[in-house]
Amino acid sequence: MDEILYFEDIEIGDSVAFGPLTLSREETIAFAAEFDPQPFHLSDEAAATTHFRTISASGWHTTALFMKMFVAEMQKQPGHQAASLGAMGVDELRWLRPVRPGDTLRGTNEVINKKISQSRPEMGIVRNKVTLYNQKDEPVLTMCPIAMWRTRPA
Repeated sequence: MDEILYFEDIEIGDSVAFGPLTLSREETIAFAAEFDPQPFHLSDEAAATTHFRTISASGWHTTALFMKMFVAEMQKQPGHQAASLGAMGVDELRWLRPVRPGDTLRGTNEVINKKISQSRPEMGIVRNKVTLYNQKDEPVLTMCPIAMWRTRPA
């Protein structure tokens, strides 16, 4: 395993790119059918009666695709994931424009803040800014995940 990335190794401004991933019509509909069965996520006919005009992916699907791409990128360097302790939540989640079948997504994750946990000094809190883009380089999602990282052992 490569060198473990601990809280102390993470710097404000650090950035990682991830993706790309192309969304298929079948997976768009399958996700919506199971988790967000609103008509405009399931058929072009229903979407035609809305501002979407054609089928669009659920925002929750787009958010899940971020996680899929980001974790795949982290797994390329297992040491960079070894000290990750998960997340406390997400602030400022915004779906900026529809994601449609056939779109190719990619993203960036930038560290914007970090601090040692006051109640759990064996971990630090890292706040990130995530942006997902479509194939036209238009932002489709932004959010600020709040992750927990193990501090370097004494």
